[in-house]
Amino acid sequence: MTRISPSFADITTMRVGGSIARFVEPRSRVGMIEAVEDADSAHLPLCVIGGGSNLLASDTPFEGVVVRDARRNIDVLDQAAPREGNDLTVHVNATAGTNWDDFVDFCVRMGLQGVEGLSGIPGTVGASVVQNIGAYGQEVGAEVEAVEVWDRLEKKTMTLPAADMGFGYRTSALKKSMYDAPGRPAESFFPTPRFVVLSVTFALKHSAGGRVDFAQLAGALGVDVGAQMETSVIRAAVLSVRARKGMLEDPGRYDTLWMKGTKQSVEAKADAEGSGDGDASTMVSDSSVPDYDRWSCGSFFINPVLSADQAAVLPQEAPRFAIAEAQGGSSVKTSAAWLIDHAGFHKGYPRERNAQAKATLSTKHTLALTNRGAATAADVIALADEVRVGVKRAFGIELVPEPVILH
Repeated sequence: MTRISPSFADITTMRVGGSIARFVEPRSRVGMIEAVEDADSAHLPLCVIGGGSNLLASDTPFEGVVVRDARRNIDVLDQAAPREGNDLTVHVNATAGTNWDDFVDFCVRMGLQGVEGLSGIPGTVGASVVQNIGAYGQEVGAEVEAVEVWDRLEKKTMTLPAADMGFGYRTSALKKSMYDAPGRPAESFFPTPRFVVLSVTFALKHSAGGRVDFAQLAGALGVDVGAQMETSVIRAAVLSVRARKGMLEDPGRYDTLWMKGTKQSVEAKADAEGSGDGDASTMVSDSSVPDYDRWSCGSFFINPVLSADQAAVLPQEAPRFAIAEAQGGSSVKTSAAWLIDHAGFHKGYPRERNAQAKATLSTKHTLALTNRGAATAADVIALADEVRVGVKRAFGIELVPEPVILH
């Protein structure tokens, strides 16, 4: 199961990063546990990677072990079409290495509702629950029944119910185990959580229709917020909206040596100017032409969650979204993309003053930092630091990076 190792540039969506001392792709549950335990027992740096979409690795060699789960299995644990009663719940289990969008596509085709709004998010099932991915009115944590993990501290497998996962906005108990504070890595478990995901069981609903709960998506579909639509139509619209923002992966990465076979069905790129009509699987593109707006980690910064006092000093036109807190009360979420743009960092920055810049903001969305084909990790980090300093100076808000930054 050990092969000549790739570099991080070969296996991440940002396509930057240094060489890897040892790369392992376990093809069984036992093999996955052994790979993690072998690295920990030898006191080697460990990086468990999924699709590489939420990782910015340094240019220096990684003198440790990178483990990528090669298991890509999806199992329906109940009847997909309940025959009697009013309980429409269907439990689906997926191994951690399953490509996330493959999982969404499978569920939609099986007539299961609950994750269609998360279409097109790069990464794997295992990474989805670490980050608690969310988009267009849905979060993965809301659909999770339980997560099977390997506890690196206690050296045993565990099944964590959703209630113990500590799901919050773009976070979980797993992610929190890697950090002492937002953006500040912990010494004990980083860049891999204490609990390594082995598989996830979801509780979905048997339904060919879903509810449109996000204004931008409703606009793309030409319906009111709250409307019911076929999940396949919602999925196609989400893929189209994400494409227009440059927030889909470049499918060309799956033609490369180290990514081939990691996604079961590579979706054709949606036309960035398309209307979103039709099934996304029929959209045609030339994957041989690099789309550098997709050479990114997606959203690079988390939308800030502020106290009411912090939100009060923002400009009146700044976006504000009230969010309830588990312990009661509420906070206010604002848009990192809006802050970046209004701090003077516009789409494509800094190409208006440096046409040869190797790392820039996406030309389609200010929240994505992109590799224009020849960037290094240092180039991307320098741009991220410039944006963070500028937003702090303009609004007094400290942006927190969303991807794991491996120095």
